[in-house]
Amino acid sequence: MSNTTSHTTEKVPMGQKVAFGIGMLANQMFPAMLGIFTVVLIQNLGFAGWMLGLVAFLPKFYDAILDLIMGYISDNTRSKWGRRRQYVLAGAVILGVSFAFMWQLYASDGVTYNFIHFLIVSLFFYTGLTIFSIPYVAMGYEMSDNFHERTNIMATAQLIGQLAWVVAPWFWVIMADKTLFPSGDVAVRTLAVYVAIACAIMAAIPAFFIPSKSTLNENYGSISLKGILNSFGEIKEGLKASVEIKPFRKLCIATFLIFNAFNTTAGFSYFIIKYYLFKGNEDGFGLWPTLFGSVGALITTVMVIPVVAKLSKTMGKKKAFILSQGISILGYVLLWLLFIPGKPYLFLFALPFFSFGIGSLFTLMMSMTSDVIDIDELNTGKRREGSLGAIYWWMVKFGLAVAGLLTGLIYSLVDFVPNAATQSDQTMFWLRIFFSLIPILGTLGAMWVMNDYDVDEAKAIEISALLQKRKAQKKQSSAYLPGKLLSLDLDNKSLNSIIGLDLSTKTEAEIKTQYSEILQHGLHGLCFSPYAEGQDTNDVVTDKQIRRKLDIIAPHTKWIRTFSATKGNELIPEIAKEKGIQSIVGAWISDDKDRNEKEIQSLISLAKAGVVSVAAVGNEVLHRGEISEQELIGYIERVRAAIPASIPVGSVDAYYQFLDRPALVDACDLILANCYPFWEGASADYALNYLSRMIGFTKEIAKGKKVIITETGWPTVGETVEMAAPSQVNAMKYFISVQEWAKSQNIDLFYFSSFDESWKIKQEGEVGAGWGIWDKNENLKFKK
Repeated sequence: MSNTTSHTTEKVPMGQKVAFGIGMLANQMFPAMLGIFTVVLIQNLGFAGWMLGLVAFLPKFYDAILDLIMGYISDNTRSKWGRRRQYVLAGAVILGVSFAFMWQLYASDGVTYNFIHFLIVSLFFYTGLTIFSIPYVAMGYEMSDNFHERTNIMATAQLIGQLAWVVAPWFWVIMADKTLFPSGDVAVRTLAVYVAIACAIMAAIPAFFIPSKSTLNENYGSISLKGILNSFGEIKEGLKASVEIKPFRKLCIATFLIFNAFNTTAGFSYFIIKYYLFKGNEDGFGLWPTLFGSVGALITTVMVIPVVAKLSKTMGKKKAFILSQGISILGYVLLWLLFIPGKPYLFLFALPFFSFGIGSLFTLMMSMTSDVIDIDELNTGKRREGSLGAIYWWMVKFGLAVAGLLTGLIYSLVDFVPNAATQSDQTMFWLRIFFSLIPILGTLGAMWVMNDYDVDEAKAIEISALLQKRKAQKKQSSAYLPGKLLSLDLDNKSLNSIIGLDLSTKTEAEIKTQYSEILQHGLHGLCFSPYAEGQDTNDVVTDKQIRRKLDIIAPHTKWIRTFSATKGNELIPEIAKEKGIQSIVGAWISDDKDRNEKEIQSLISLAKAGVVSVAAVGNEVLHRGEISEQELIGYIERVRAAIPASIPVGSVDAYYQFLDRPALVDACDLILANCYPFWEGASADYALNYLSRMIGFTKEIAKGKKVIITETGWPTVGETVEMAAPSQVNAMKYFISVQEWAKSQNIDLFYFSSFDESWKIKQEGEVGAGWGIWDKNENLKFKK
């Protein structure tokens, strides 16, 4: 998936950062006001603990599930406005309307009615929140690919967003003012309307002021109802693949632990101040819960976020995170010590330390998520800000849902009595214990998880450079561009070492002799393409040319692999069988649905005729991005159901395409992997180590199924790819090394290719025409 937004290595204009920050203010203000207004559900409307738990859990759990779908929709939207802006605007409107209506609660209607009303309208509110927040957050991820500029963007957004937590607590003072409102529920009904209008306007700002490019011509998946339903499998596999990225998994778990623990006990502060510090006495009490929230947020805004942003530049994001969270633990300890009845002002001294917890969390985590999105793009070739953002925020919202349940449970466990004048000493003791202990335990767990997080500035710059190099070249055939293996195993020192035969000291004559001996002895398999000089894949090949070329290679191979089952290629398997050669027979799959049907039917017919040893449905179609994984699996399953069970069925693709696609692995009887150390930029001396590592990764996910190397080779002419240099000597070295290694490892290997093919110059440049053992005139390239 191409990146189609304003994605730059330069400084992002401050106006755009502020626009994104105003959106963050709305994104923070809605949940902040939910927390403030929720007190009314307990104190004025009589919600029981279990009711509070359910209205906190169910809508947020629904929201978390909806996030994943919205991530897919946003990432695959084709429009002249781009992928995000229209959803941000629509979500802002839905949020405003539903928030205002959600709080139109009257005590006279009874607890049950109000509970049902609030729960149902909450579902609409969280639908709007998902429609707004997932594309909105993806906007931020897309704004820059610079390691430090990402932190600046998120710091600016958090700086503005934190104003929500400065302002929101003052609504408690307004709500408690009897000269303005006779009761809390009356206050909330009125204030909710004003909050909804203001926040909806702020939420819409990014849609108008953060630019994006048209995606009308992008090759995205369908977002029709049918397309979305068909995408569930893809969403599920995408979720698995994303969570399998170790750094991303750590970010999600650490955020879940800290945010879940914080929100489980955050609401306790109001009741600790009221019932522990003031013993239920309303006189003088009202200002202090406001100060707890407002002063803490103000400290976060003016001190914590700037300090954390500075620390991340000087000591790195991971160390800044661990230090900040360690400071927050001290804050929770001080809150236990400084909540002293009769002296409420003392807890203010704990707030600068306490504020480092949540204040640093999203400033750093959203920046670090942007870094991990680059790793995902390097692994998958897709830019999935929406999907990964959805997964990350799914963890946040699932944490909120769990926190809501735990909050209600703790209120019940400590025998907290809603709407009571006072609470027992035992109730307040345990409420204070939970208030400090749960966040401390969650924070310690997060620090342990993040201790070996390894995406630092050097690695982020390295990955970004690999992405830029990939984008600078057009995607072709097996030319999947350098750096792929490096992104999976960043220990390039161990990759750049010699394994197997050491041919570095041999003369060219000795290498040529050894090469010829291996070829004369015979190979396991060769990739076979029958096109004559001047032909290309649009031409129909003839029986005569197929026989001529097969006669040349027949003495040297036991197997061949073909790429198509139409346009004359369907003749190859039968002729090969006559000559005692077995075949992996391929059906060429692409975005041409009509041709796909012809290829599939031809492959099925050939298999039923007994000339297919292995059926290969597609060649690198996922690498080219021409159809979805689910479509490919559908083709595989059709072939599997139609041909004899004795014939294995699989799909050929670049090895890394199988690594994060367990559904594709399940659909295949064996794994048919193309592996090219040359395209990885490997030196010829180290190429075998690269190949071995590729197969090692592939075997790890193969679930015990046989892995076949369906393509590997080395060109003799063309452009250099980093340390990989095309030459006759390097091609012979690689041929010798991989043939001996495959034999020793008992791995079936198909060498690419039998003949040079001039037509590939149009796709891959000069290097594309130089992979054959025989040249374009059907002469053996290397002779003793």
